[in-house]
Amino acid sequence: MANLRLIARLDIKGPNLIKGIRLEGLRVIGNPQEHALRYYEAGADELIYMDVVASLYGRNSLTEIVRATAENVFIPLTVGGGVRSADDVRTLLRCGADKVAVNTAALARPELLTEIANRFGSQCLVLSVEAKRLPGGGWECLTDNGRERTGRNVIDWVHQATSLGIGEILLTSVDQEGTRKGFDVELVRAVSTAVPVPVIASGGMGEADHLIKVAQDGEANAVAMADILHYNRMGLREIRETARTAGLPVRSLI
Repeated sequence: MANLRLIARLDIKGPNLIKGIRLEGLRVIGNPQEHALRYYEAGADELIYMDVVASLYGRNSLTEIVRATAENVFIPLTVGGGVRSADDVRTLLRCGADKVAVNTAALARPELLTEIANRFGSQCLVLSVEAKRLPGGGWECLTDNGRERTGRNVIDWVHQATSLGIGEILLTSVDQEGTRKGFDVELVRAVSTAVPVPVIASGGMGEADHLIKVAQDGEANAVAMADILHYNRMGLREIRETARTAGLPVRSLI
């Protein structure tokens, strides 16, 4: 079994690291590069940068932040938000990103996923899914950082996207994001068992037990954390040790 990856997620608006609840009520946390370096030094397996207003304005503004981060941080870096073309992906990869996440543009034009995969390889293509639970059951895909409904069923969409060449899924529960109440384990399990690619669970981690539950019951391959790290409520080393004690396969730190 591959190691469970512990990923620090950093949502960016302009020059600032921010955090919200259910993707709303955004609060400024601080300098994203400083936090990225701190999480790298604390033992994060990967980092995720998401420009939370990029799709709204039709562009990704993270190139300088990514370039500066890549000079000091030497773990895989995924960058998303406002990616609309294969040329956008090329730009971010040249700036130092290892993987690029796509959501809004892919739902509007699914063939974009194949274009990116054919040009750069599936290993660098992450499908970002913002999932909202429906009253009657199941989940709907949202876009534009949770602002817009699509009418697309999450499970149907991840099936299609997998066939188009994605290498991984960043799965964010809009309902749980920022609540500290735990992941939507049912959602994560539904997606993890539906596709053959790794799934990163995101949205809701408030304590280490939430990570354990989503890994064991949700079959997540990785866990993205934000609030718990940004507010120093628990450190990555403590989280890693708790996961190891629970029997989860996590990377050992030197």
